[in-house]
Amino acid sequence: MNRSNAILNRLFSNSVHSIRRLAGSDSEAKAMYRFLQDDRVSEEDIVQNMSSNCVSCVKDRPVLCIQDTSDINLYNHRNRLKKDNYIGITNATVGGLGFHIHPSFVVDAESFMPYGFSSVKIWNRSQEQAPKDLSHQKKMLPIEGKESYKWLESSQKSKEVLQAAREIIIIQDREGDIYEQFALVPDSRTHLLIRAKSNRILQGKQKLFDYLSSQPLQGTYQVEVEGDKRRNSSKRTATIEVRFSAITTSRHQYASKSLPEKISLYAIEAKEVGKDIESPIHWRLLTTKKVEDLPTALLCIEWYTCRWVIEEVFRILKKEGFNIEASELSQGKAVRKLCLMMLETIIKLFIMQIAYATPEESAPQSCFSPQEIECLEQQIEQLEGKTDKLKNPYTSFDLKRYIWAIARLGGWKGYLSERKPGITTFWMGLQKFAAVMQGWMLFRDVSRR
Repeated sequence: MNRSNAILNRLFSNSVHSIRRLAGSDSEAKAMYRFLQDDRVSEEDIVQNMSSNCVSCVKDRPVLCIQDTSDINLYNHRNRLKKDNYIGITNATVGGLGFHIHPSFVVDAESFMPYGFSSVKIWNRSQEQAPKDLSHQKKMLPIEGKESYKWLESSQKSKEVLQAAREIIIIQDREGDIYEQFALVPDSRTHLLIRAKSNRILQGKQKLFDYLSSQPLQGTYQVEVEGDKRRNSSKRTATIEVRFSAITTSRHQYASKSLPEKISLYAIEAKEVGKDIESPIHWRLLTTKKVEDLPTALLCIEWYTCRWVIEEVFRILKKEGFNIEASELSQGKAVRKLCLMMLETIIKLFIMQIAYATPEESAPQSCFSPQEIECLEQQIEQLEGKTDKLKNPYTSFDLKRYIWAIARLGGWKGYLSERKPGITTFWMGLQKFAAVMQGWMLFRDVSRR
């Protein structure tokens, strides 16, 4: 446990994937390698420790449980990697070798404060390309025999971990639109909120998408859409029309006969309107939560926007952050354990982002040690500008004071009128602070001799 905590602390403060750069000495590096390669330290133990952090936090709270899947591609290191049972082919078109992760990220449904991960499924396929199954043969398999079972399995595990929560909203993208999940997961306090993939036939032989678009307009709202230079799109104010309705969907022919023949759900459409809009917003959401008025529909839409948080997790885990795919570890099992520990570390980055955006004070000790706080105080003197607008406006009792310094080190200009710093800015700031901290500790030790 001590070694695990030491690695977690180093991952947060150094923000690198290299064990050599994480460790302070050769002996410490060897100890970290041994820990990650030790079969007595299982992935299940690490995941259980991660999920246990959620248990006390969620008591009597409404929470969002956001799920998605990502590939970790280690193909560039194929000649160095030991071909053990922990890696296999991935979804990459060319050169896919690695494993898959499917985390369930838990945030408060009201404050959006992150609590951690209720479950993380991590697995790999065979290293040999399997013969392509015929589509009808795949469909005939029971849900437990399909890779898509990960959605249902993760939802069930999250329900167990989050049983102290007042309400659980499980959020998934279109891959989670599975009849078996709608039939088996929801209960009186657990709801699914999933983007519709299938234009399924409803009672009355109408198709879902046409039926939903034909419903009366319930209201509109506006949202600021950020521009994207890569897609040559400009920032715009989008006007969204909202429609919703209760629907009944039927069991498909390949589903188990033990499942109910019909399921009642609620469908929501959020559609951007206007002229000459490239790639307009158009969401069709399915939920087991009762939606009978506009405020509830808008709340569900707002909750679904939180799904993009898990994309931020993957960005920081991979090339825009820790770059786990560049790890120098030679064993798949070691890379997988390090990946799980990086996920836990990323929670602190989100805490920093949320804490900076909320007016309430948070204790600095939740993210930084006394020595780091002392070093950051000296950094603040250097980072503050001459005008009041560039002064750090927070007290030493507030975590935001030190998050401000990390954001400035990460390239944020410091004006409160500007857009608040994001996860990537904090990650870059932590990287720079690690180097500053190392120099500060060396100078302090030398000056005290």
